[in-house]
Amino acid sequence: MNNIAVIGCGFWGPNLIRTFSRIEGVHITVCDVNINRLNELKLAYPAVTVTQNFNDILLNNEINAVALATPASTHFEMAKSALEKNKHVFVEKPLSILSSQAEQLIKIAREKKKILMVGHTFEYNPAVVKLKEYIDSGELGNIYYAYSSRLNLGQIREDINAMWNLAPHDFSILIYLLGGKPSRVSAIGKAFIQNGIEDTVFITAEFGDILAHVHVSWLYPSKVRQLTIVGDRKMVIYDDLDNEAKLKIYDKGISKISNEETYGEYFLKLRTGDIYIPKIDLSEPLKLEVNHFVNCIRHGTESKTNGENGLRVVKTLEAAQRSLKNNGIFVDIV
Repeated sequence: MNNIAVIGCGFWGPNLIRTFSRIEGVHITVCDVNINRLNELKLAYPAVTVTQNFNDILLNNEINAVALATPASTHFEMAKSALEKNKHVFVEKPLSILSSQAEQLIKIAREKKKILMVGHTFEYNPAVVKLKEYIDSGELGNIYYAYSSRLNLGQIREDINAMWNLAPHDFSILIYLLGGKPSRVSAIGKAFIQNGIEDTVFITAEFGDILAHVHVSWLYPSKVRQLTIVGDRKMVIYDDLDNEAKLKIYDKGISKISNEETYGEYFLKLRTGDIYIPKIDLSEPLKLEVNHFVNCIRHGTESKTNGENGLRVVKTLEAAQRSLKNNGIFVDIV
């Protein structure tokens, strides 16, 4: 039996509770300071145990893992406390708000021989996994650039800006697809609604020769979750909101054709071919992610989205935050 505590029952916590509750052999304890939320969850899930006190979780030796769905500013201290009490830890993105904090968590998890996993859900998304297969196979050719948009109206946060709220997903996807964190990053944004908390941010990142642009915002008339990858052979649009065609592969591009009549010169030819929509497994990414966490605990295996995975994203966002506060200057990521 795995006894897992879910901490935080706000926006995302109930999704974790729902998903964990469907795994055989898992008992859930729920912790939140809001007693009304706990009572509602107890009605929906009578088998769960509830508490308002995080210390109850830490001191309960029967609870062997915690899943944090709390504000980002609390992730480090709560994850650190849980690891030090010999509990496996799942942390919703971002792992922390400072790379030094993430490094400490990785060190403690290693010393305690515990699983430290970050909730980079899209790395478990079958469409993203399929897209990586296309990139790695060379079918798209050499990648020129990527453009990601994560936009909607609302879910405005008061503790972190839109970049820290939304862009962890985009950069976890890009780092996963492109095989490493960017070398440098630039970010500009504005705080239109709340002073000092940017609700719209434009980020440019360089992955070697590959250029990536990420646009995140809480101020947009519709919900957008889209990524475009442009290669020299083919191009792909990944639309997470399109259940009929999450991936569209375009056999389009511009080719350099040698001009046989003029030695050493060439001309450009526009190539337009078919659009292919592959069949994608519609398994829920969160279900795959949560099951992966439980299996890592049961078998003592390393998580796909481990602490180092989370650290790469935090380092990227940390550099972007410095750029954001310095008029968009490029900041190197070490």
